[in-house]
Amino acid sequence: MKRPFRLGMLAILASCAMLAGPATADFKASRPEPRTEHWQLRQAAIGEALRTRTDLAAVKLVFVGDSITDFWLLAEDPWVKGQRLGRSVWNESFSGSKPDDLAFNIGISGDRTEHLLHRLLPAAQGGLGHLDAPSLNPDFFVLMIGINNSWDPEEPVVDSIFEGVRAVLDALHARRPAARIVLQSLLPTTEADRNAQVVLPVNDRLERLARTAPFARYTAWLDLYPAFVDTKGMAVPALYADDVHPNESGYRVWRDRLVPFLQSLRSRQPGSSGPLRTPARAP
Repeated sequence: MKRPFRLGMLAILASCAMLAGPATADFKASRPEPRTEHWQLRQAAIGEALRTRTDLAAVKLVFVGDSITDFWLLAEDPWVKGQRLGRSVWNESFSGSKPDDLAFNIGISGDRTEHLLHRLLPAAQGGLGHLDAPSLNPDFFVLMIGINNSWDPEEPVVDSIFEGVRAVLDALHARRPAARIVLQSLLPTTEADRNAQVVLPVNDRLERLARTAPFARYTAWLDLYPAFVDTKGMAVPALYADDVHPNESGYRVWRDRLVPFLQSLRSRQPGSSGPLRTPARAP
């Protein structure tokens, strides 16, 4: 009489084992872990580098911006499987093999202009003090910021982004008045409406700002937009990992315009003959 009961219990246990999965499975998803976002890791890494990096005095370029700047430092794209980002290009050009182009990157994914302004504010004034290190005195700031302000925007959105970028220019110049600023255009997105209604109008206003006093004395305009669009004005898919961020090929295109631009700036006095431009395509 006990045999059917035993068989029934065995069947129940077998079913439970099947639902639980293999006993040897060890998934990250099944273990408790605090949530840590990429921007938090980047913010901590920048703070640690400012405290411990011994070559800050040799840094000639400080890259400033959001994820598009941040992702110079990533190899594999952690969000888009199979895509590579800018790390190999960065290592080739900005890691110190050419001392004039030794760079420090303070881009953080997700930053809007207001977040960047908080990071640039001295720690003594309640900011994060990302320019507080006294030995950090670059020749150039390489700046791109503002596209994140086009999502959940303040209205009018073009005015908001423009004023945010202008505030960043003021903050950078106030912190390091001897440095020149390479003000880079916003890159095209894969959204034609966003490009037409936001990106291009913002770029037009920033280019004109770079030509006017007092900014023309220390600001040079680098228009990257044409290098990322085709003959119809659409973003070139082969240069993008997603709707906004360049892939490795895109970072190479960017590098191939930025490095000669910096060389040209070094050969002339700040503020002379207005902003420089680069060709839309490499010859």
